Amino acid sequence: MIAKVYSAQVTLLRATIIEVEADIGKGIRSFTIVGLPDKAVGEAKDRIGAAIKNSGIKSPLAGNRKIVVSLAPADIKKEGPIFDLAIAISQLVAGDIISFNPEHKLFLGELALSGNLRPVKGVLAIVQEAKKKGFKEIYLPAENAGEAALIKEISIYGFKSLREVAEHVNEKKDPESLPQKKIQKQPETKVLYKMDQYAVDMADIRGQESAKRGMEIAAAGGHNLAMFGPPGTGKTMLAKAVPGILPPLNFEHILEVTSIFSVAGILSEDLITSPPFRSPHHTSSYVALVGGGTWPKPGEITLAHRGVLFLDEFPEFDKRVIEALRQPLEDRVIHVSRAKGSVAFPANFILVAAMNPCPCGNKGNPAKDCTCNHNALANYQRKLSGPIVDRIDIWVEVPQVDYKKLTDDKPSGESSVSIKKRVLTARNIQKERFEGTNLNTNSDISAKDLKKYAPLSDKGSNLLTASAERLNLSARAYHRIIKLARTIADLEGAQNILENHLLEAIQYRPRAGA
Repeated sequence: MIAKVYSAQVTLLRATIIEVEADIGKGIRSFTIVGLPDKAVGEAKDRIGAAIKNSGIKSPLAGNRKIVVSLAPADIKKEGPIFDLAIAISQLVAGDIISFNPEHKLFLGELALSGNLRPVKGVLAIVQEAKKKGFKEIYLPAENAGEAALIKEISIYGFKSLREVAEHVNEKKDPESLPQKKIQKQPETKVLYKMDQYAVDMADIRGQESAKRGMEIAAAGGHNLAMFGPPGTGKTMLAKAVPGILPPLNFEHILEVTSIFSVAGILSEDLITSPPFRSPHHTSSYVALVGGGTWPKPGEITLAHRGVLFLDEFPEFDKRVIEALRQPLEDRVIHVSRAKGSVAFPANFILVAAMNPCPCGNKGNPAKDCTCNHNALANYQRKLSGPIVDRIDIWVEVPQVDYKKLTDDKPSGESSVSIKKRVLTARNIQKERFEGTNLNTNSDISAKDLKKYAPLSDKGSNLLTASAERLNLSARAYHRIIKLARTIADLEGAQNILENHLLEAIQYRPRAGA
């Protein structure tokens, strides 16, 4: 007898529906899985056999019987233990142990030898794809049910064991006696922003008002920012305070970010409602940041999507890593191509970089002498190429803080909550401006749309042109100044970009020798 049920897997960041067919016939006792299975899928036959036995379910392989399981499409490599539940259910149906209509039902989950279900990764992306393909019910481990239930108009059932699933789908059972565990959908509204997960409040940082202003502008318009200054001046603290002034993710972005973390296998809760903050060490490899591998997987650049990527000791990162930032900083995606696959991973993040002015960190410090020779200083400055410098909108100096401010018990400035209110106001202005488009923030405006969304007066245009000639700015830097000025105007609630907005934006360009 042949039985067919449905499962799925995530390849790259995309889900693929997989047909699981099982055929049981007479012959020498055997269990074969075909359809390009990897090692984990091939070992499923041993896990499933033990799981069925320890669940107290009659084995469909009793006597001299052989079973062949086919995973289709056959030309797609099948990876991981996510097919265990589907293979077990198809086997039980083929052996006439249970019977039900498998149409519009999808099965996901790894089986323990005891028959219990273990959670799998990539569930959110799979449920989204299943809904598109017309599936009505998803059966999966209880630990994944909360994540899956984010998707509306599809029934999610979470179970703890194979026996529970088999009893539930078996049409011979009384539906009222089933141990059904249907998860309610999460509401789209009233998504809370967990401010307490960030230990650093802007008010906790003494001084550095110029840097705080830069952080506010960066958060309001989604602009990239770099801080430079001596060691121990608060650059890392400032960076860690950025997530606290960012708006919470909307429902669409919650699904997007949660799906990425789920596929990467690092989702620690049902959903992610706050912008992610990723801070990889400067010794991280190229693949760890960009993504890749034999079968490409997302790296830190993609895990920071819709959030912040903080690169401390920026020039100390590998040259290849720094140069790889060119595409995501410009196009908001990162293309990863390998022999076995090519994919465009999303990478719409705010880059926050921190660096010392020189290898020893004392260049320009009036209290300490710089010990770097000319060659060391030149090599350090060459680590950041012109194209990378161009793509960073805001460059702010973070100087030494007066010791009196460090011992002052009075609040140093505004709290993150206060700054966040202005950021939210500016973001709402941008939301209205870009309604009906795929743009989210001012930093997303393309060069061809600048006149439409960020027009300059004749006086402002002349001012910017003169400044660009004096500073020898590239066309990219010229356009980024306009977008930055648009954000500064939004923070002030100004309808038009004024000269003072342009002047402030221009001052954030890097100076020679900085």
